[in-house]
Amino acid sequence: MLSDHYRAKTRQLDPLDHLISAVQAALTTIASTPVGTGRPDPARDMTAGELTDAQKRESVRLMRVNHVGEVCAQALYEGQALTAHDGRVRDAMIRAAAEEQDHLIWCENRLKALQGRKSLLNPLWYVGAFGMGAIAGWAGDRWSLGFLKETEHQVEAHLDSHLDRLPKEDLRSRAVVQQMKEDEHQHAQAAEGAGAAELPWPIPNVMRNVARVMTSTARWI
Repeated sequence: MLSDHYRAKTRQLDPLDHLISAVQAALTTIASTPVGTGRPDPARDMTAGELTDAQKRESVRLMRVNHVGEVCAQALYEGQALTAHDGRVRDAMIRAAAEEQDHLIWCENRLKALQGRKSLLNPLWYVGAFGMGAIAGWAGDRWSLGFLKETEHQVEAHLDSHLDRLPKEDLRSRAVVQQMKEDEHQHAQAAEGAGAAELPWPIPNVMRNVARVMTSTARWI
């Protein structure tokens, strides 16, 4: 269920209002606590396993990378929504952003519980991802949906690899990542059902290389 904030965003707005809304979303994502849909945190009712110091450090690094991924997801969706040609596509981006904010909240909760920190480069990640999303939206709605579909497929694979790497005892982080993976799969299917175009072959490779640089850096910084 969407919050009042996101219901307001799906109403007809003029270009200046959309730009102001995008700036507000950026500030909220980077410097504040997002709204989300209010879904319960998957880690809330999970038993906390005992982690060694080494396991805790690895969980922190992986969840920091996941948090950066969700910062980028917010930026991508906001950029795509800002330049969308069809209001229905814009609204779909806004709804997806609301669900991705749940992920942002859950990752931040895990980092706090593990006594870890967020990436120091979050403003940079946001700006870069917003620009990519705006270009995708400007290219046309079918291409924008195709970009969304490919992004979600790549994120789903990335989260699957994290399930292999997270300590088995870190049941709470694993629950969060599992739910995120399921949501990303649904977003990709929704984009495909809405008419997503297949991206030309070089673009997915470029996206993977950019993501590799981001994840490698965010793991430490």
